Amino acid sequence: MAKRKRTVESTILPQKKHYRQRAHANPFSDHALQYPSSPHAIDWSVHYPAFAGTGRAPEFADVGCGFGGLLISLAPMFPDTLMLGMEIRVQVSQYVQDRIAALRVTSQTEETSASSPSPFQNVSVVRANAMKFLPNYFAKHSLSALFFLFPDPHFKSRKHKARIISPTLLAEYAYVLRPGGIVYTITDVKDLHDWMTTHLSAFPLFQPVDEETLRSEGKGPIIDAVYTSTEEGKKVERNGGDKWLACFRRVEVP
Repeated sequence: MAKRKRTVESTILPQKKHYRQRAHANPFSDHALQYPSSPHAIDWSVHYPAFAGTGRAPEFADVGCGFGGLLISLAPMFPDTLMLGMEIRVQVSQYVQDRIAALRVTSQTEETSASSPSPFQNVSVVRANAMKFLPNYFAKHSLSALFFLFPDPHFKSRKHKARIISPTLLAEYAYVLRPGGIVYTITDVKDLHDWMTTHLSAFPLFQPVDEETLRSEGKGPIIDAVYTSTEEGKKVERNGGDKWLACFRRVEVP
């Protein structure tokens, strides 16, 4: 059975070598992308057919999801939670889309019956620039988790305005994240970690929350996936580098 599964997956699952693209994209460039006018204009059944007619919308959002490692790791852990990856690079977002489609097929073949929905029905991806149009996808207080894993550090000072965690964007993140929701950030660049921590701590609607507290609340599997599931995270491990985690809770407004 295991050998058959490996054969099926090797035949169907996409190979990253066929989706080559630059490591980063300029978020200020005009990428000629089409966006929904509002979250209510989105037909989520196209992304999550197994949840059609339920009125459900994504609760987890992975901004700059890369090759989808976090999404694929979390999907089986939270099968009733809809998750959306946002990726600006066309080839990379296409890879994630193809990967999800293939996993739905292979998982149905090997692990589920025809009468039950296959795994990975709760995860999807869009090609989008989250720095410009995040509220077009997510309604107010609709998310319970927002992930920024190994974002582009934009080392040069004149490029700091392009960092995904910046004072001009924090209000939007607070808008889409429900009170009690968590922002997860991780990087292997200490300067970027300090930057993200400083700006998030200074924003009145976010409060730092330590890893131990989150694990005590049952979020240990999410923390583990944040550390280990992404391509960048695995690369840091192979190179013996450090990972800097910082998490923040959305504050309830009295």
